[in-house]
Amino acid sequence: MDDLVVIGLYRHGVTADNEKRAFSGWTDSALSEAGKRGLEQLKLDLPSYEKVIASDLQRCIDTAAIFFPDNRVDVWPEFRELNFGCWEGKTHQELEHLEEYKAWLQNPFSSPLPEGENYRQFGDRIREAWKKWLEVLDQYNLKRTAIVTHGGVIRYLLTELAPDRKEFWEWKIENGHGYELAGSLSALRRGERCISLQVVPSTAKSNG
Repeated sequence: MDDLVVIGLYRHGVTADNEKRAFSGWTDSALSEAGKRGLEQLKLDLPSYEKVIASDLQRCIDTAAIFFPDNRVDVWPEFRELNFGCWEGKTHQELEHLEEYKAWLQNPFSSPLPEGENYRQFGDRIREAWKKWLEVLDQYNLKRTAIVTHGGVIRYLLTELAPDRKEFWEWKIENGHGYELAGSLSALRRGERCISLQVVPSTAKSNG
């Protein structure tokens, strides 16, 4: 397949907000010290890429710098996480008394986020960013690239693109981990699903 491309989707490392289980969408929370140490270990098993881009939030930029020190990393704000609006930086315990929050927990795909994005707006943004990135791959004949982004972004893309269909919340994306998608660039640009999917970093070494 002459137009086969591989695109790695990586979630940023652990942040202080992750450690306290707070909503952190557009909040520019930094990697924690434990998060940085974890990334240093994980990078030993990473594949290489011709081009790397990242969400413009610092946790993604710093993750990309640790994972791919030999690559120039361009920032793409379009690959930000869902904007949680008024709930940014808040924990479940701080929000659980709110009726709006209860409604969102019951149906996160249709309930609004106060002063934030709804799921449709989020999905529209990510789809457009993905189309734009595929155009870059075509223009510069790139075969292996990576995107350092957020858990929600990766879940959305896997829901739309993975060979095996799963619901949004069925995808488990640990910090510092992700997936490589492989497929025909022309097929991906037509909106078709990828032909293969594998976890990154590889677990082969740790599994013996």
